[in-house]
Amino acid sequence: MSITEKLRLLLQEKHIEYKEIDHEAAQTCEISAKARGEDIKIGGKTLLFKDKKGFHLFVLSAEKQVDSNKVRQILKSQKLRFATEQELQDLCYVQKGALPPFGKPIYPYDLYLDESILYNEKIAFNAGILTKSFILNTQDYLTLVCANYSCFAK
Repeated sequence: MSITEKLRLLLQEKHIEYKEIDHEAAQTCEISAKARGEDIKIGGKTLLFKDKKGFHLFVLSAEKQVDSNKVRQILKSQKLRFATEQELQDLCYVQKGALPPFGKPIYPYDLYLDESILYNEKIAFNAGILTKSFILNTQDYLTLVCANYSCFAK
């Protein structure tokens, strides 16, 4: 089952209303927002980091940038890097730019949400592929994820 299908199934099983949008391939947050016809700030930018303990997912508003120093502090790790494109493919089955903002049960990694996600009514994200986006109510999204809340955007 594809990541897109797993996401769709999770949303349907939990009776979460969502909008599914097909669009041209969108690898960046800016292109994705334009393709969706939505403000960039509702985009959930998902980053996969690797430290000495393993991989971790961090989600922030697409209008923000990640502060790597804050991520290091959160993880209590000196060594930190972004996952490679090959790791994204091998571990998450997605291309760069298509990683959805979900840890368990979709991915086995700890999930960290930046407070910038909480300020929006909706969250939008590429749903495992670059040509499909899902948009749902942020409060509904929060019921689906088990996340650590923090501040790591700049």
